[in-house]
Amino acid sequence: MKQSILITILGMGICVSAHADVWKWIDVYGDTHYVDTNVPIYTWLDEVGKVHFSDKPGHEDAVSVMLVWHSDGYLEESPEAAKQTKESDNAYPGETEAEREEREKAEAYYCRRAEEIYNSYLNAPRLYKTSESGERVYLSDEESAATLEETKARVAELCK
Repeated sequence: MKQSILITILGMGICVSAHADVWKWIDVYGDTHYVDTNVPIYTWLDEVGKVHFSDKPGHEDAVSVMLVWHSDGYLEESPEAAKQTKESDNAYPGETEAEREEREKAEAYYCRRAEEIYNSYLNAPRLYKTSESGERVYLSDEESAATLEETKARVAELCK
């Protein structure tokens, strides 16, 4: 009798503790992540532009993310979380882990470089082209605005 009561109580405790809330947060690239805890999460970008996150602010650039309640239930039951798992595998078909890492490093480099160029355009007093003879040809306001828009679009393309 005592064993059956103990088993019943333990079983109820397991059932109650197994139910959790699902929380979501968005990283610097706009990707949504789902977790089944509301413990603070810290995120940062490394030197190649890869997003990292931890439950401790162990990196100098780490910032706390805002957790938003998503649903009650289990993380595995969330269709968005299942989709996230599939999307988090960034490897192309037939691509090895080493090839994927190299590609991601190159993508991060080109993203950073495009951002640097765009920021230099924003901070320049005037934009110019260099003619074939090596002389500066200053752009009109309209040409400068078009160049800024093209560069901004290129940053968006490379930094997705």
